[in-house]
Amino acid sequence: MVSEPLVTIIIPALNEEKTIGSCLEKVRAGCIKQNIPFEIIISDSSTDSTPDIARSFGARIIHPDKRGYGNAYLAAFPLAKGEIVVIGDADDTYDFSLISELIRPIKEGGADMVIGSRLKGTILPGSMPWLHQYIGNPLLTWLLNFTFHSNFSDTHSGMRAIRKDALQRLSLHTGGMEFASEMLIEAAKKGLKIEEIAITYYPRKGPSKLHSFADGWRHIRFIMLVRPLRFLIVPGILFILLGFSLMVGVGLIKSVELQGLHSFILGDILMLGGLQFLLSGVVMKSYSVTHQLDECGPWFTQILQYKTLEKVLFIGVLFMILGFTSGIYILSQWITVSGPLTQITNAVLSLSSVIIGLQIIFTALHVSMMLLQCERDGCSGFMG
Repeated sequence: MVSEPLVTIIIPALNEEKTIGSCLEKVRAGCIKQNIPFEIIISDSSTDSTPDIARSFGARIIHPDKRGYGNAYLAAFPLAKGEIVVIGDADDTYDFSLISELIRPIKEGGADMVIGSRLKGTILPGSMPWLHQYIGNPLLTWLLNFTFHSNFSDTHSGMRAIRKDALQRLSLHTGGMEFASEMLIEAAKKGLKIEEIAITYYPRKGPSKLHSFADGWRHIRFIMLVRPLRFLIVPGILFILLGFSLMVGVGLIKSVELQGLHSFILGDILMLGGLQFLLSGVVMKSYSVTHQLDECGPWFTQILQYKTLEKVLFIGVLFMILGFTSGIYILSQWITVSGPLTQITNAVLSLSSVIIGLQIIFTALHVSMMLLQCERDGCSGFMG
Protein backbone atom coordinates (compact mmCIF):
# COMPACT_ATOMS: atom_id res chain seq x y z
CA MET A 1 0.00 0.00 0.00
CA VAL A 2 1.18 3.52 -0.83
CA SER A 3 0.46 7.08 0.27
CA GLU A 4 -1.03 7.99 -3.14
CA PRO A 5 -3.13 4.96 -4.06
CA LEU A 6 -5.02 4.54 -7.30
CA VAL A 7 -7.59 2.30 -5.62
CA THR A 8 -9.18 2.40 -2.18
CA ILE A 9 -10.79 -0.89 -1.17
CA ILE A 10 -13.49 -0.42 1.48
CA ILE A 11 -14.80 -3.49 3.27
CA PRO A 12 -17.45 -3.40 6.02
CA ALA A 13 -16.92 -6.05 8.67
CA LEU A 14 -18.96 -7.50 11.51
CA ASN A 15 -17.27 -10.45 13.23
CA GLU A 16 -15.58 -11.86 10.11
CA GLU A 17 -12.43 -13.31 11.69
CA LYS A 18 -12.86 -16.56 9.71
CA THR A 19 -12.81 -14.86 6.32
CA ILE A 20 -11.24 -11.40 6.55
CA GLY A 21 -7.70 -12.74 6.14
CA SER A 22 -8.60 -14.60 2.95
CA CYS A 23 -10.31 -11.49 1.53
CA LEU A 24 -7.33 -9.24 2.20
CA GLU A 25 -4.88 -11.78 0.85
CA LYS A 26 -6.80 -11.76 -2.42
CA VAL A 27 -6.83 -7.95 -2.41
CA ARG A 28 -3.07 -7.84 -2.06
CA ALA A 29 -2.48 -10.59 -4.60
CA GLY A 30 -4.72 -8.97 -7.21
CA CYS A 31 -3.33 -5.47 -6.78
CA ILE A 32 0.35 -6.36 -6.45
CA LYS A 33 0.23 -8.73 -9.43
CA GLN A 34 -1.25 -5.99 -11.63
CA ASN A 35 0.94 -3.24 -10.12
CA ILE A 36 -2.05 -1.30 -8.78
CA PRO A 37 -1.29 1.18 -5.96
CA PHE A 38 -3.91 0.55 -3.29
CA GLU A 39 -5.07 1.10 0.26
CA ILE A 40 -7.53 -0.91 2.37
CA ILE A 41 -10.08 0.54 4.77
CA ILE A 42 -11.99 -1.82 7.05
CA SER A 43 -15.17 -0.23 8.42
CA ASP A 44 -15.43 -2.44 11.47
CA SER A 45 -18.13 -3.09 14.06
CA SER A 46 -16.74 -6.40 15.27
CA THR A 47 -16.34 -7.82 18.75
CA ASP A 48 -13.97 -10.60 17.67
CA SER A 49 -10.41 -10.49 16.29
CA THR A 50 -11.40 -9.19 12.84
CA PRO A 51 -9.67 -5.77 13.24
CA ASP A 52 -6.45 -7.37 14.54
CA ILE A 53 -6.26 -9.69 11.54
CA ALA A 54 -6.98 -6.80 9.18
CA ARG A 55 -4.21 -4.68 10.72
CA SER A 56 -1.72 -7.47 10.06
CA PHE A 57 -2.44 -6.97 6.35
CA GLY A 58 -1.80 -3.24 6.61
CA ALA A 59 -5.44 -2.23 6.53
CA ARG A 60 -6.66 0.98 8.12
CA ILE A 61 -9.41 0.31 10.67
CA ILE A 62 -12.26 2.71 11.35
CA HIS A 63 -15.25 2.27 13.63
CA PRO A 64 -18.59 3.74 12.45
CA ASP A 65 -20.72 5.42 15.07
CA LYS A 66 -23.69 3.26 14.07
CA ARG A 67 -23.97 -0.32 12.91
CA GLY A 68 -25.42 -1.08 9.52
CA TYR A 69 -24.34 -1.86 5.98
CA GLY A 70 -24.88 1.68 4.75
CA ASN A 71 -23.46 3.33 7.86
CA ALA A 72 -20.22 1.38 7.40
CA TYR A 73 -19.72 2.80 3.92
CA LEU A 74 -20.91 6.30 4.76
CA ALA A 75 -18.26 6.50 7.50
CA ALA A 76 -15.49 5.23 5.20
CA PHE A 77 -16.16 7.05 1.91
CA PRO A 78 -14.83 10.48 3.02
CA LEU A 79 -11.54 8.85 4.07
CA ALA A 80 -10.77 7.26 0.69
CA LYS A 81 -7.60 8.59 -0.98
CA GLY A 82 -7.78 6.61 -4.20
CA GLU A 83 -9.14 7.83 -7.51
CA ILE A 84 -11.26 4.67 -7.66
CA VAL A 85 -13.22 3.21 -4.75
CA VAL A 86 -13.88 -0.53 -4.68
CA ILE A 87 -16.40 -1.99 -2.23
CA GLY A 88 -17.12 -5.58 -1.29
CA ASP A 89 -18.16 -7.83 1.56
CA ALA A 90 -15.84 -9.41 4.12
CA ASP A 91 -17.43 -12.86 4.00
CA ASP A 92 -15.17 -14.14 1.18
CA THR A 93 -18.06 -14.58 -1.24
CA TYR A 94 -16.40 -12.17 -3.71
CA ASP A 95 -13.02 -12.74 -5.32
CA PHE A 96 -11.02 -9.57 -4.66
CA SER A 97 -8.15 -10.81 -6.82
CA LEU A 98 -10.29 -9.64 -9.77
CA ILE A 99 -9.96 -5.97 -8.81
CA SER A 100 -7.99 -5.22 -11.98
CA GLU A 101 -10.86 -6.54 -14.12
CA LEU A 102 -13.42 -4.65 -12.05
CA ILE A 103 -11.69 -1.30 -12.48
CA ARG A 104 -10.60 -1.76 -16.10
CA PRO A 105 -13.73 -0.12 -17.64
CA ILE A 106 -13.09 2.91 -15.40
CA LYS A 107 -9.37 3.13 -16.19
CA GLU A 108 -10.12 2.93 -19.90
CA GLY A 109 -12.44 5.93 -19.52
CA GLY A 110 -15.69 4.30 -20.54
CA ALA A 111 -17.40 3.98 -17.17
CA ASP A 112 -17.99 5.88 -13.97
CA MET A 113 -19.13 2.79 -12.09
CA VAL A 114 -18.75 -0.96 -12.54
CA ILE A 115 -20.89 -3.66 -10.94
CA GLY A 116 -19.81 -7.26 -10.52
CA SER A 117 -22.91 -9.15 -11.62
CA ARG A 118 -23.45 -12.52 -10.02
CA LEU A 119 -26.54 -13.21 -12.11
CA LYS A 120 -24.56 -12.71 -15.32
CA GLY A 121 -21.71 -14.81 -13.98
CA THR A 122 -21.57 -17.98 -11.91
CA ILE A 123 -23.32 -18.64 -8.61
CA LEU A 124 -21.63 -21.67 -7.09
CA PRO A 125 -23.78 -24.30 -5.32
CA GLY A 126 -24.55 -23.33 -1.72
CA SER A 127 -23.54 -19.69 -2.14
CA MET A 128 -27.03 -18.19 -2.51
CA PRO A 129 -30.40 -19.54 -1.23
CA TRP A 130 -32.80 -20.42 -4.04
CA LEU A 131 -35.27 -17.86 -2.66
CA HIS A 132 -32.70 -15.12 -3.22
CA GLN A 133 -31.37 -16.43 -6.54
CA TYR A 134 -34.64 -17.12 -8.33
CA ILE A 135 -37.17 -14.84 -6.62
CA GLY A 136 -35.76 -12.16 -4.33
CA ASN A 137 -32.86 -10.72 -6.34
CA PRO A 138 -34.57 -10.93 -9.78
CA LEU A 139 -37.77 -9.39 -8.40
CA LEU A 140 -36.04 -6.53 -6.60
CA THR A 141 -33.79 -5.92 -9.61
CA TRP A 142 -36.82 -5.74 -11.91
CA LEU A 143 -38.63 -3.42 -9.51
CA LEU A 144 -35.72 -0.99 -9.38
CA ASN A 145 -35.24 -1.10 -13.16
CA PHE A 146 -38.96 -0.59 -13.76
CA THR A 147 -39.15 2.35 -11.37
CA PHE A 148 -36.01 4.21 -12.41
CA HIS A 149 -35.76 3.18 -16.09
CA SER A 150 -32.40 1.48 -15.52
CA ASN A 151 -31.00 -1.78 -16.89
CA PHE A 152 -29.14 -3.51 -14.06
CA SER A 153 -28.87 -7.29 -13.94
CA ASP A 154 -27.94 -7.64 -10.26
CA THR A 155 -28.84 -4.67 -8.07
CA HIS A 156 -27.75 -6.36 -4.85
CA SER A 157 -24.27 -7.37 -5.79
CA GLY A 158 -21.92 -6.12 -3.08
CA MET A 159 -18.88 -5.91 -5.37
CA ARG A 160 -18.66 -2.54 -7.10
CA ALA A 161 -16.13 0.02 -8.26
CA ILE A 162 -16.75 3.73 -8.75
CA ARG A 163 -14.71 6.80 -9.59
CA LYS A 164 -14.24 8.88 -6.46
CA ASP A 165 -15.41 12.06 -8.16
CA ALA A 166 -18.56 10.24 -9.32
CA LEU A 167 -19.13 8.89 -5.82
CA GLN A 168 -19.00 12.43 -4.44
CA ARG A 169 -21.87 13.39 -6.75
CA LEU A 170 -24.19 10.82 -5.18
CA SER A 171 -26.48 11.87 -2.34
CA LEU A 172 -26.30 8.84 -0.05
CA HIS A 173 -28.02 8.71 3.34
CA THR A 174 -29.44 5.30 4.26
CA GLY A 175 -27.72 3.26 6.94
CA GLY A 176 -29.11 -0.23 6.36
CA MET A 177 -29.15 -2.81 3.58
CA GLU A 178 -31.23 -0.49 1.40
CA PHE A 179 -27.97 1.41 0.83
CA ALA A 180 -27.26 -1.08 -1.98
CA SER A 181 -30.38 0.10 -3.81
CA GLU A 182 -29.86 3.77 -2.94
CA MET A 183 -26.40 3.78 -4.47
CA LEU A 184 -27.66 2.47 -7.81
CA ILE A 185 -30.74 4.69 -7.77
CA GLU A 186 -28.56 7.74 -7.23
CA ALA A 187 -26.15 6.59 -9.92
CA ALA A 188 -29.03 6.22 -12.39
CA LYS A 189 -30.55 9.58 -11.44
CA LYS A 190 -27.19 11.36 -11.77
CA GLY A 191 -26.61 9.84 -15.21
CA LEU A 192 -23.45 7.91 -14.37
CA LYS A 193 -22.02 5.61 -17.05
CA ILE A 194 -22.44 2.16 -15.56
CA GLU A 195 -21.05 -1.14 -16.82
CA GLU A 196 -21.31 -4.69 -15.49
CA ILE A 197 -18.86 -7.56 -15.55
CA ALA A 198 -19.65 -11.20 -14.84
CA ILE A 199 -18.22 -12.52 -11.58
CA THR A 200 -18.30 -15.74 -9.59
CA TYR A 201 -20.14 -15.83 -6.28
CA TYR A 202 -18.69 -18.19 -3.68
CA PRO A 203 -20.27 -19.94 -0.67
CA ARG A 204 -20.02 -18.09 2.59
CA LYS A 205 -17.90 -19.81 5.26
CA GLY A 206 -19.80 -18.40 8.26
CA PRO A 207 -23.47 -17.81 9.10
CA SER A 208 -25.24 -15.24 6.95
CA LYS A 209 -26.25 -11.93 8.49
CA LEU A 210 -28.99 -11.33 5.91
CA HIS A 211 -32.65 -11.44 6.88
CA SER A 212 -34.45 -12.35 3.69
CA PHE A 213 -37.86 -10.79 4.22
CA ALA A 214 -36.82 -7.92 6.50
CA ASP A 215 -33.97 -6.82 4.22
CA GLY A 216 -36.10 -7.34 1.10
CA TRP A 217 -38.82 -5.17 2.58
CA ARG A 218 -36.27 -2.43 3.36
CA HIS A 219 -35.36 -2.29 -0.34
CA ILE A 220 -39.00 -2.22 -1.47
CA ARG A 221 -39.87 0.41 1.12
CA PHE A 222 -37.00 2.62 0.01
CA ILE A 223 -37.97 2.38 -3.67
CA MET A 224 -41.57 3.25 -2.80
CA LEU A 225 -40.38 6.11 -0.61
CA VAL A 226 -38.33 7.69 -3.37
CA ARG A 227 -40.89 7.07 -6.13
CA PRO A 228 -44.40 6.85 -4.62
CA LEU A 229 -46.08 8.18 -7.79
CA ARG A 230 -46.59 4.92 -9.64
CA PHE A 231 -46.99 2.79 -6.51
CA LEU A 232 -49.45 4.90 -4.54
CA ILE A 233 -50.48 8.17 -6.16
CA VAL A 234 -51.47 6.86 -9.60
CA PRO A 235 -53.32 3.77 -8.24
CA GLY A 236 -54.99 6.03 -5.69
CA ILE A 237 -56.31 8.36 -8.38
CA LEU A 238 -57.59 5.39 -10.40
CA PHE A 239 -59.37 3.93 -7.35
CA ILE A 240 -60.95 7.30 -6.58
CA LEU A 241 -62.25 7.69 -10.13
CA LEU A 242 -63.52 4.10 -10.25
CA GLY A 243 -65.24 4.36 -6.87
CA PHE A 244 -66.79 7.73 -7.60
CA SER A 245 -68.03 6.53 -11.03
CA LEU A 246 -69.57 3.46 -9.44
CA MET A 247 -71.35 5.53 -6.78
CA VAL A 248 -72.68 8.05 -9.30
CA GLY A 249 -73.66 5.32 -11.74
CA VAL A 250 -75.63 3.42 -9.12
CA GLY A 251 -77.30 6.64 -8.00
CA LEU A 252 -78.44 7.46 -11.52
CA ILE A 253 -79.43 4.02 -12.75
CA LYS A 254 -80.81 2.15 -9.76
CA SER A 255 -82.55 2.74 -6.50
CA VAL A 256 -79.58 2.93 -4.17
CA GLU A 257 -81.58 1.94 -1.13
CA LEU A 258 -82.62 -1.33 -2.76
CA GLN A 259 -80.74 -3.27 -5.47
CA GLY A 260 -77.78 -0.93 -5.80
CA LEU A 261 -76.86 -0.48 -2.14
CA HIS A 262 -74.00 -2.99 -2.13
CA SER A 263 -72.50 -1.53 -5.30
CA PHE A 264 -72.81 1.95 -3.82
CA ILE A 265 -70.94 0.88 -0.68
CA LEU A 266 -68.28 -0.89 -2.80
CA GLY A 267 -67.76 2.32 -4.74
CA ASP A 268 -67.42 4.24 -1.49
CA ILE A 269 -64.81 1.78 -0.23
CA LEU A 270 -62.83 2.13 -3.47
CA MET A 271 -62.97 5.91 -3.27
CA LEU A 272 -61.89 6.06 0.39
CA GLY A 273 -59.14 3.50 -0.17
CA GLY A 274 -57.94 5.36 -3.23
CA LEU A 275 -57.80 8.62 -1.31
CA GLN A 276 -55.74 6.92 1.38
CA PHE A 277 -53.33 5.64 -1.28
CA LEU A 278 -53.08 9.11 -2.78
CA LEU A 279 -52.50 10.92 0.51
CA SER A 280 -50.03 8.28 1.70
CA GLY A 281 -48.08 8.85 -1.51
CA VAL A 282 -48.05 12.59 -0.80
CA VAL A 283 -46.73 11.97 2.72
CA MET A 284 -44.03 9.57 1.45
CA LYS A 285 -42.98 11.99 -1.28
CA SER A 286 -42.82 14.78 1.30
CA TYR A 287 -40.57 12.63 3.47
CA SER A 288 -38.23 11.76 0.60
CA VAL A 289 -37.96 15.43 -0.39
CA THR A 290 -37.48 16.87 3.09
CA HIS A 291 -34.90 14.17 3.90
CA GLN A 292 -33.05 14.81 0.61
CA LEU A 293 -33.73 11.36 -0.81
CA ASP A 294 -35.29 12.81 -3.96
CA GLU A 295 -35.73 16.09 -5.81
CA CYS A 296 -38.86 18.11 -5.19
CA GLY A 297 -39.94 18.86 -8.75
CA PRO A 298 -42.06 21.85 -9.85
CA TRP A 299 -45.48 20.28 -9.25
CA PHE A 300 -44.63 19.11 -5.74
CA THR A 301 -43.04 22.40 -4.82
CA GLN A 302 -46.54 23.89 -4.87
CA ILE A 303 -47.73 21.30 -2.38
CA LEU A 304 -44.84 21.90 0.00
CA GLN A 305 -45.93 25.42 0.81
CA TYR A 306 -47.44 26.43 4.14
CA LYS A 307 -50.16 28.41 2.37
CA THR A 308 -51.12 25.36 0.30
CA LEU A 309 -51.23 23.14 3.38
CA GLU A 310 -53.40 25.67 5.19
CA LYS A 311 -55.86 25.54 2.30
CA VAL A 312 -55.80 21.73 2.35
CA LEU A 313 -56.43 21.80 6.09
CA PHE A 314 -59.41 24.10 5.55
CA ILE A 315 -60.82 21.71 2.93
CA GLY A 316 -60.52 18.85 5.40
CA VAL A 317 -62.39 20.84 8.02
CA LEU A 318 -65.16 21.58 5.49
CA PHE A 319 -65.58 17.89 4.79
CA MET A 320 -65.77 17.23 8.54
CA ILE A 321 -68.44 19.93 8.98
CA LEU A 322 -70.41 18.61 6.01
CA GLY A 323 -70.31 15.07 7.40
CA PHE A 324 -71.36 16.06 10.90
CA THR A 325 -74.10 18.34 9.59
CA SER A 326 -75.49 15.50 7.49
CA GLY A 327 -75.29 13.19 10.50
CA ILE A 328 -77.20 15.66 12.67
CA TYR A 329 -79.88 15.93 9.96
CA ILE A 330 -80.25 12.13 9.89
CA LEU A 331 -80.50 12.08 13.68
CA SER A 332 -83.18 14.76 13.67
CA GLN A 333 -85.16 12.83 11.06
CA TRP A 334 -84.93 9.70 13.19
CA ILE A 335 -86.27 11.61 16.18
CA THR A 336 -89.11 13.41 14.39
CA VAL A 337 -90.26 10.90 11.78
CA SER A 338 -92.56 8.15 12.91
CA GLY A 339 -92.13 4.76 11.26
CA PRO A 340 -89.07 3.27 9.51
CA LEU A 341 -86.28 5.66 8.49
CA THR A 342 -84.55 5.06 5.13
CA GLN A 343 -81.40 7.15 5.17
CA ILE A 344 -78.75 4.54 4.37
CA THR A 345 -77.29 6.44 1.43
CA ASN A 346 -77.10 9.69 3.36
CA ALA A 347 -75.55 7.85 6.32
CA VAL A 348 -72.86 6.35 4.08
CA LEU A 349 -72.13 9.75 2.56
CA SER A 350 -72.05 11.39 6.00
CA LEU A 351 -69.60 8.83 7.33
CA SER A 352 -67.45 9.09 4.19
CA SER A 353 -67.33 12.87 4.44
CA VAL A 354 -66.06 12.68 8.02
CA ILE A 355 -63.44 10.07 7.08
CA ILE A 356 -62.28 12.11 4.07
CA GLY A 357 -61.99 15.19 6.27
CA LEU A 358 -59.88 13.30 8.80
CA GLN A 359 -57.63 11.87 6.08
CA ILE A 360 -57.01 15.30 4.59
CA ILE A 361 -56.48 17.04 7.94
CA PHE A 362 -53.95 14.54 9.25
CA THR A 363 -52.10 14.45 5.94
CA ALA A 364 -51.73 18.24 6.03
CA LEU A 365 -50.56 18.07 9.64
CA HIS A 366 -47.99 15.33 8.95
CA VAL A 367 -46.54 17.19 5.98
CA SER A 368 -46.43 20.43 8.00
CA MET A 369 -44.51 18.65 10.76
CA MET A 370 -41.93 17.42 8.24
CA LEU A 371 -41.57 20.94 6.86
CA LEU A 372 -40.99 22.33 10.35
CA GLN A 373 -38.25 19.76 10.93
CA CYS A 374 -36.74 20.52 7.55
CA GLU A 375 -36.84 24.25 8.24
CA ARG A 376 -35.04 23.70 11.55
CA ASP A 377 -32.38 21.67 9.71
CA GLY A 378 -31.85 24.48 7.22
CA CYS A 379 -33.42 23.01 4.06
CA SER A 380 -36.32 25.45 3.67
CA GLY A 381 -35.59 26.62 0.15
CA PHE A 382 -38.87 25.26 -1.29
CA MET A 383 -41.18 26.49 1.50
CA GLY A 384 -43.25 29.62 1.35
